[in-house]
Amino acid sequence: MDHALAPEGFRAAVALVRQAADVFAAERITAVHAKSATDFVTNVDFAIQTRLRGQLAALAPDVQFIGEEDDAASVDRTKPYWLLDPVDGTTNLIHGLNHSAVSLALVEQGAVSFGVVCDPYSRECFTAVRGEGARMNGAPIRCSRNQELDSCLVSAGTAPGHRDLADEVFSAIRKVYDACQDIRHGGCASLDLCHIACGRLDGYFERVLHPWDYAAGMLIVNEAGGAVTDFDGCAPSLETPSEIAASNGAVHRELAAILRRPMRERA
Repeated sequence: MDHALAPEGFRAAVALVRQAADVFAAERITAVHAKSATDFVTNVDFAIQTRLRGQLAALAPDVQFIGEEDDAASVDRTKPYWLLDPVDGTTNLIHGLNHSAVSLALVEQGAVSFGVVCDPYSRECFTAVRGEGARMNGAPIRCSRNQELDSCLVSAGTAPGHRDLADEVFSAIRKVYDACQDIRHGGCASLDLCHIACGRLDGYFERVLHPWDYAAGMLIVNEAGGAVTDFDGCAPSLETPSEIAASNGAVHRELAAILRRPMRERA
């Protein structure tokens, strides 16, 4: 497919996100706003989003922009747009747990064509262009080759903004825990996905995520040989929140089968 950016444009976008991650690492929290009891935004979120919105507009004036802290109602999704999570893992940031990331995707014709996720603490930068493989700091990466779930390390999200789903969420976690080698919980979806792409994790799942949480990481996993779907094995939405099941590909069917809810629960 023809992209909205030439190869040098993708490289420039990666450089901008790397620079934003450096700003992130140096920034200090001076304001925290609670969007809900479990969802927060800080001055760091706003600073990174404002910075990248302006820089990306200068880089590609015809590409629209959606950020986590924006209203996306005016965006024409039939045309290319950026999808940014300026701080994936805001709760971690607030608590001083150094496990967060800047995540940026380019969506074209209803699919992610480019993704970059930068960890401001480790300075690891994960990138992918559709059809060109996945990389970490420029070096090619691949998912693990584990073939059985019982030998896999799996990360689980808790869907903290949906406490009404807690019984379902933790029941699923227990079922996967019983079937895999062990469970982890990082609190940063984009990094969990990238850690699948480079073979550190074999799987990841969460009951509810927003597209900006997973769009870039989803492409990176796919380009590293893995798989990302909803719990029914369908492609996750890029417009509305979705379930996410991600894996190295080899154990995807086994993981999704555990997560799949009975049809009567979806009625």
